[in-house]
Amino acid sequence: MSDSITSTIAGSHVKNGVPAWHLTSYIAGQPITSQQLLKVHSPYDNRLVGTVTLAGKADATAAIEKALQGGTALSRYERFSILDKTRQLLVERKEAIAQIISAESGLAIREARYETGRAHDVLMFAAMECLKDDGQIFSCDISPTGKARKIFTQREPLSLAVCITPFNHPLNQVAHKIAPAIAAGTPVILKPSEKTPLTAIKLVELLYEAGLPKHMLSVLLGPTAEIAEPLVKDPRVDIVSFTGSVAVGKHIASTAGYKKVILELGGNDPLIVMEDADLDLAVNLAAEGAYRNSGQRCTAVKRILVHESIADTFIQKLVAKTKEYTCGDPANPETRVGTVIDEAAAIYLESVVEQAVAQGARVLIGGKRHGALLEPTVIVNVPRNAVMVVRESFGPLAPVLTFTDIDDAIRLSNSTDYGLSSGIVTNNMAYALRFIRELKVGTVNINEVPGYRIESSPFGGIKDSGLGIKEGVIEAIKCFTYVKTFSLPW
Repeated sequence: MSDSITSTIAGSHVKNGVPAWHLTSYIAGQPITSQQLLKVHSPYDNRLVGTVTLAGKADATAAIEKALQGGTALSRYERFSILDKTRQLLVERKEAIAQIISAESGLAIREARYETGRAHDVLMFAAMECLKDDGQIFSCDISPTGKARKIFTQREPLSLAVCITPFNHPLNQVAHKIAPAIAAGTPVILKPSEKTPLTAIKLVELLYEAGLPKHMLSVLLGPTAEIAEPLVKDPRVDIVSFTGSVAVGKHIASTAGYKKVILELGGNDPLIVMEDADLDLAVNLAAEGAYRNSGQRCTAVKRILVHESIADTFIQKLVAKTKEYTCGDPANPETRVGTVIDEAAAIYLESVVEQAVAQGARVLIGGKRHGALLEPTVIVNVPRNAVMVVRESFGPLAPVLTFTDIDDAIRLSNSTDYGLSSGIVTNNMAYALRFIRELKVGTVNINEVPGYRIESSPFGGIKDSGLGIKEGVIEAIKCFTYVKTFSLPW
């Protein structure tokens, strides 16, 4: 292809072999017409990855009205069929979607491909739940004053959900909100991150193609004051499901009004390595947990707490392991760590490393920044009050702190404002049970990374990690419904 030739392929423009996607916001399946465009650039080389036609305040209002206007209610089988067809379409186009994920987020292509697999599971499990009925039956003649009646329960969809998703899993985070809502029969207005909107819109288009009635789903990108804030505050919205920062989440909680609010606000998850741990397993979990997805996961390993008696050996092994995590071009299949979301994020991460060093910490490997690339970094002698371990550091950092005994480990683990997940490396059942009982978190995984789960199991945290169960399609479906009871003579 010559430099002057540009071809158009399925909604994208390809110039010099590099696709640029030109997508749009949708109101109930109808593309928005606007002169306002959001430009999405690659964090790696700043090339234009795509554009999105932006919406305005009137479009937000129209999306609400279209959703509430409704249409024919979908049967359980119809909801199953739509989600399952979307799953099939995702499988057929998984490589193209992975390429979009990698291009707009800077994630290594291997991570993007892995994410398509996770989203497949979300759609599969959500479809399966459509075919189940979790209604209950209560006999009323079980007490001296009881009657010959039975009480039945059934779940009814909410009228309208607003879902706001982050940049770090541009496909899976969106699937985890939309698929359970559709399984419940609840219409959704999606507001994805402006940093990674292309993947979200492609998933919306797959759902339309799979036969989802258009009123069931809109996707809007635009200024916060014109889109997100009006949607969050509108009393016609029954539920707001948000994943993102603590500051924004708490603002939503204070302004949403009288409606359900589900918040996932991040984590500061520890990997705790006891003195009896299998060190090879511990090192592998530490590296995978800290470096996968460029460390940009709410459940990433953000603090590595190691018993002081084995710390030297563990650190030596971790440094050697870190050398395997090559950092570079996200499109290269050999790259294991791509960029963080943008250069500003990398600069911040670089600064928290420098602050820790100023407090006496030492960088043993990594720590160098090249634009939005930050090398996987092992840093030791980290003070317990360092910013990089007190707050959430969203990048490929592996800070190692030592503890003296299990009491110290539990105290150190619980010392932050977050309470999402944790991983424990031990073969001692007494240790494992104490951690399960005493850690103030939503998840405790023994001999696994903090983030381990399946897409149908409940996932959520406490404290500043959020409110409510955010993921796991079974619990999420419940969030998008209410319980109706009725009774009959029996």
